[in-house]
Amino acid sequence: MEKFNRYLVTAALPYANGPVHIGHLAGCYLPSDIYVRYLRARKMDVKFVCGTDEHGVPITIKAMQENVSPQDIVDKYYAVIRDSFAAMGISFDIFSRTSRQIHHETAADFFKVMYDKGLFEERESEQYFDEIKQVFLADRYIIGTCPKCGNDRAYGDQCERCGSSLSPDELINPRSALSDAVPVKRKTKHWYMPLQQYEPWLKQWILEEHKEWKNNVFGQCKSWLDNGLQSRAMTRDSNWGIKVPLPDAEGKVLYVWFDAPIGYISATKELTDNWADYWCKEDTRLVHFIGKDNIVFHCIIFPAMLKGHGNFIVPDNVPANEFLNIEGEKVSTSRNWAVWVHDYIQDFPDQQDVLRYVLCSTAPETKDNDFTWKDFQDRNNNELVANLGNFVNRTMVLMHKLCGGKVPPMHAAVKDAADDAIFAMLQDAKLKISENLETYRFRDALSEVMNVAREGNRYLQEKQPWILAKTPELQQQNQQAIDNCLHVCLQLTANLAIFLNPFLPFTAQKICHMLKVVDKMLDWENAGSMKLVSVGYSLRPPELLFKKVEDEQVAAQVEKLHAGLKKSAAAAATAAAPVPEAKPAKAEIQYDDFAKLDLRAGTITHAEKVPKADKLLKLTVDLGSEQRTVVSGIAEHFAPEAIIGRQVTLVANLAPRKMRGIESQGMILMAEDNGKLVFVNPDAPVAPGSGIS
Repeated sequence: MEKFNRYLVTAALPYANGPVHIGHLAGCYLPSDIYVRYLRARKMDVKFVCGTDEHGVPITIKAMQENVSPQDIVDKYYAVIRDSFAAMGISFDIFSRTSRQIHHETAADFFKVMYDKGLFEERESEQYFDEIKQVFLADRYIIGTCPKCGNDRAYGDQCERCGSSLSPDELINPRSALSDAVPVKRKTKHWYMPLQQYEPWLKQWILEEHKEWKNNVFGQCKSWLDNGLQSRAMTRDSNWGIKVPLPDAEGKVLYVWFDAPIGYISATKELTDNWADYWCKEDTRLVHFIGKDNIVFHCIIFPAMLKGHGNFIVPDNVPANEFLNIEGEKVSTSRNWAVWVHDYIQDFPDQQDVLRYVLCSTAPETKDNDFTWKDFQDRNNNELVANLGNFVNRTMVLMHKLCGGKVPPMHAAVKDAADDAIFAMLQDAKLKISENLETYRFRDALSEVMNVAREGNRYLQEKQPWILAKTPELQQQNQQAIDNCLHVCLQLTANLAIFLNPFLPFTAQKICHMLKVVDKMLDWENAGSMKLVSVGYSLRPPELLFKKVEDEQVAAQVEKLHAGLKKSAAAAATAAAPVPEAKPAKAEIQYDDFAKLDLRAGTITHAEKVPKADKLLKLTVDLGSEQRTVVSGIAEHFAPEAIIGRQVTLVANLAPRKMRGIESQGMILMAEDNGKLVFVNPDAPVAPGSGIS
């Protein structure tokens, strides 16, 4: 690591079209935070930048769904995402937004430099156009029937039911998501980046110089390069985004994947006046933390952009994680199959480190992994509570009970090999944890930290100071051995705080509070020391680091997942239901015609089916001054006994009419909703016979 004088660490910009879920955390935000916290503990010069990606089709689609402006959407979700990250201890130096002016200027300038250098191809192509809305349609704005599974709500780029990648031309009966019109093809002009021109450099840079990259990243890059790169459009037709800075580019914006990674640069500019040191000096190590779906953009397209523009460094590593499934199923935000971070914080207050621990322990570093609430419970109860928390708590309780609440001295006369073995174990653990962190093996690094706690429990169990102090006489006789044991355990506890700090920062702070030590103790250079807490120093009372997760909590979270799925499915079914055609309006009437109607409130006092008439009910309606017999065609919608006592609106001056031999003395008003009949009645009960006007 020493060949670099500074570090720039980025985490993928989340789309501001919804909250973040635990799959996002596990994918790149928790790993990047662990890495940065370690670098800070090493006293490295590091900047940690991120922010919301606020342009592109997902934003505009969300705005359309909620019937608000794109700006309303990004403002709403920027705050939700920012607060969720802060609550989970993700320690960005800046969390910016691509809607800020500094980003618009930076991205537009970046494009203009490349344009002026002749690095784009100007092309005309045919794209789908909505003639009603008078706009070109991005693939996601085109909806139709999936040719593979028959889903009639498939998008022009993907079917979310079967997961197939699609193009608009493959959709059956394509239509515009904006107007439901059938789109037509029209010519449009865009600027393309000829990625194939960067192939030789990319092959040398990745395939020859960065063979140490993770297998999933290296393999995906190799596949793209082996198949040959093609020119890719860097602009889009839209009114939401960064306007293309050219005079003949009306209605054009920068492609979101050209715009978004430049957000790392603009955020660094916003953070520090010395931003160029982190982006332009060769002794800076640039590391992008992403999910596997963003590999091509961060390893192929953005580096080619940086290379073409000139004067910028390119990433030294791109440690991408795989996907995290939930309860055996892929995360789906559209189906609401997700554990949302803001919900977790509400349901498990002050237990952020439990989620950090579980997500790091099961991190999808080399393959997709699965999060289950049962595993969450087991890891908390069996590892955090029973191992780590148990060791620290026993140490603090015994120190207060057997050493008067003060750090006991170390007595050379009774020091033994077991005491020395703890020091050696800490030195070995420090090396292993460091090596794993520096090579992005965070799961293995955390495992080594937990081994330190296990060694502490084993050491304490072997020494058994509570047995040595079983009686006052024994304690007096064995006090030096007791002191040595608890002195070692307290020093080990302080070391655990240092080791834990990158992973479980809230827990590290709790330990520091109990030990009455300052944050400076958490510097990595102090790890392995046996002089972290001073002899004779009074310590605070013990407090539990973790609490058990009960079965009822797990059951509630699983139920919440399934309830969210059902709610989402019901909403989707409602949205997909065909809108009934409105009945044609009847001929216009004058007020005098309407005034002839005598509408009165009545109450049904009796109801029975009309023999040999499946659709008819014979009703007795109380109008206060009289009882009316009414024959109504509602038998297929209401059981006779279910409508006794219902208040209705009756056309009271309708001429009597015989139906199935029964004289009907009026007509009850009904409304039809998707084929279902609904009574039209007053908001509140009124006296039978009351006039309605």
